[in-house]
Amino acid sequence: MNSRKIAVEILNLVLHEGAYSNIVIRQLLNKYQVGEKDRGLITEIVYGTLKYKYKLDVILANLITKSFKAVDKKVLNILRISLYQFIYLDKVPEYAIVNEAVNLAKEISIGASKFVNGVLRAYIRNKNKDFNTEKGIISELAYEFSYEKWMVKLFVNQYGIEKAKEILAGLNSIPSITVRVNSLHWETEDIYKKLKDLNYNVEKGVVCPTSIRIIKGSNVENNPLFSEGCITVQDESAMLAVLALEVKKNQKLFDMCAAPGGKSTHMAELLQGTGSVLAWDLYDHKIDLILDNARRLGIKNIHAEVADATKFNDKLQATFDGVLVDVPCSGLGIIRKKPEIKWTKTQKDMEALYHIQESILENACKYVKKGGTVVYSTCTLNVMENEKRIYKFLKKNKEFEIEKLNFGIHNNFLYNDSGMLTILPSAEMDGFFIAKLRRKI
Repeated sequence: MNSRKIAVEILNLVLHEGAYSNIVIRQLLNKYQVGEKDRGLITEIVYGTLKYKYKLDVILANLITKSFKAVDKKVLNILRISLYQFIYLDKVPEYAIVNEAVNLAKEISIGASKFVNGVLRAYIRNKNKDFNTEKGIISELAYEFSYEKWMVKLFVNQYGIEKAKEILAGLNSIPSITVRVNSLHWETEDIYKKLKDLNYNVEKGVVCPTSIRIIKGSNVENNPLFSEGCITVQDESAMLAVLALEVKKNQKLFDMCAAPGGKSTHMAELLQGTGSVLAWDLYDHKIDLILDNARRLGIKNIHAEVADATKFNDKLQATFDGVLVDVPCSGLGIIRKKPEIKWTKTQKDMEALYHIQESILENACKYVKKGGTVVYSTCTLNVMENEKRIYKFLKKNKEFEIEKLNFGIHNNFLYNDSGMLTILPSAEMDGFFIAKLRRKI
């Protein structure tokens, strides 16, 4: 099966049928039994095209004489992947990109192949032209970094122009894989050495003592260290949310929005075989994921059940020493891993989450004992889902106070005056937000 044909099929599923890029890439690469070299190329083309879709579409709109919206969706994706290769993949010759695109379009119709040929040759003739005709900082940043204008405006308004540029660039960076060593059974140094022995290029994590960054190597989930429960694939930002709980042996802990179980299993590892973790999620198949992960890691103190975190359970009132509430959010901090978020999320979607986040936080704080800790986290950079939710909660709930977080000084760590932490996205870490609340004694 032709690599670029697979890339177009994946883009059709993601952009027009609502599939998740990370899931559908894995499914189709396995379905077509794609070799290691072509896997890399397909992944690069798909993620790159999704990442730079706005910029590619602005250029195409300048080159296409008929209505942009009238272009067949599959033809449009052939043009997008071709432009992406022209601009960002230096190793592929221009003639090869055109020939490949024309052949793919021929499978649709002769007319489509002529249209694709004409548009791509027009780009080659005009490739040094400035295609962005809109002026002003928001439009210029939207074109340069390839984001919807509303998203650029949000970051500029909330963080200022310079920090917004850092965020936009960070969210476009290529993420490295980070793994967490299972501290219940293994020492980090031993696993670090084992990964090197398996020909992985590795580095120590940025902050979390049990984290290891995989710079280069084959799929981690296919190696024996994963299947034997030595490691879990998890971003270091997410690890810090659990470290903020300051877990101690024999505690009763609660992960209210737990799937797929990365944070629940981390909490259980830190309990060192003592205490307990209650893990909730909305769906049966997600509970199965949590339990599968716990079994793989040799963890026996997690109880997982289907439950709605927005509904209060009075039987659990003042039961837990620590509650982690990683609320549903807009996901703007993980665009580097799921670039389609740029095009599938709207401001309206984001605003619809505020009430859900509030109700889950309100419930979380009823479940914690006096003197206990609630950690609120998101993988978004939208202040309205982060600091604003915490300040609104504290206005109404005087029995809680903020505890300042301190994970050291790093270029991408922004601590506000109250000690809440926003992690800006980088090649090493996802964009993330963490706040720690303590119930007064």
